[in-house]
Amino acid sequence: MKFRVERDVLADAVTWTARSLPTRPPVPVLAGVRLEAEADGSLHLSSFDYEVSARATVAADVAEPGVVLVSGRLLAEISRSLPDRPVDLTLDGTKVTVTCGASRFSLLTMPVDEYPNLPTMPAATGTVDGDRLTHAVAQVTVAASRDDTLPLLTGVRVEMEGEKLTLLATDRYRLALRELVWRPVSPAVSQVALVRARTLTDVAKTLGSSGEVTVALSDTGGVDLIGFEVGGRRTTSLLVDGDYPPVRRLFPDESPIHAVVDRQALVDATKRVALVAERNTPVRLSFADGQAQLDAGQGDDAQASEAIEARLVGEEISVAFNPAYLLDGLGAIDTPFVRLAFTHPTKPVEFTGQAEADGDDVRDYRYLLVPIRFAG
Repeated sequence: MKFRVERDVLADAVTWTARSLPTRPPVPVLAGVRLEAEADGSLHLSSFDYEVSARATVAADVAEPGVVLVSGRLLAEISRSLPDRPVDLTLDGTKVTVTCGASRFSLLTMPVDEYPNLPTMPAATGTVDGDRLTHAVAQVTVAASRDDTLPLLTGVRVEMEGEKLTLLATDRYRLALRELVWRPVSPAVSQVALVRARTLTDVAKTLGSSGEVTVALSDTGGVDLIGFEVGGRRTTSLLVDGDYPPVRRLFPDESPIHAVVDRQALVDATKRVALVAERNTPVRLSFADGQAQLDAGQGDDAQASEAIEARLVGEEISVAFNPAYLLDGLGAIDTPFVRLAFTHPTKPVEFTGQAEADGDDVRDYRYLLVPIRFAG
């Protein structure tokens, strides 16, 4: 095998392909990146850990086609450090020589015949704007659990229903839902997948800025694989197995009380007041006509309070929240104002955005947060 490729092209492709390689692979070959140079001038780079696969295709000047497997992280570090000149890779026995200008590296190869076959990309289910997908994933994954002992809740439920794509995530303390329009291959599409939140975040960050993202969901023998593709890059992931809890019913049908607050003012006030909140202690919010009072700390501990303007509809109400969870939800809302809808001081509170203080709320993103009980 022998080929030449531009340094930036190689570095970018190797870095992307090797990004999810396991730190401690169960078998050594899974730490490798497979490079396949074809006579038509295509260079395919791929990685796979039996859960997530990645494949990138770039153009190269191929003198001798061939296949080789080398350490992915080492090749990524080398390619990023090379001078800005064309890079030559040559297979010589059990070693690969990387030459770029006056720089020369020799890498040991791994047994390519022991490397597993990558899963086949499912047929396309639809396409979605990459930037919109990236934003939606960021809004929802704030509510996904980080506790691997509950694998179901570390996933994001992806619902594909006609032209509507819905993302849902919960860690039992909060719930995030985001709806967006996409372009399904068939208007009658109706499928559901549970995707690991970290995988979806990685896909959105690395592929979302590249344009239209093709989403592919397998539907033969049970839905068990999801794929994403844009340009010359594609990635697949096994789905989380199990039945996701029926969380949609947690959203209240109606809320007799709601308050509207300047979102940034509430973020800033929460951050200031939370400075005195010990770990796992709440920030209390008391809503009255014209203002919201924030308090933290009690007894002989440090205390803080601050009042900001608020528009209240309904009777006065007080709730308390984990400040980190509150800030996560406020940070995911991208409108100037936020609406907090209440049914009872101890029942989950629904957060939605509003463009204006006295306008209607925007319902494509909803964040539900369970209050913390407090005395007094």
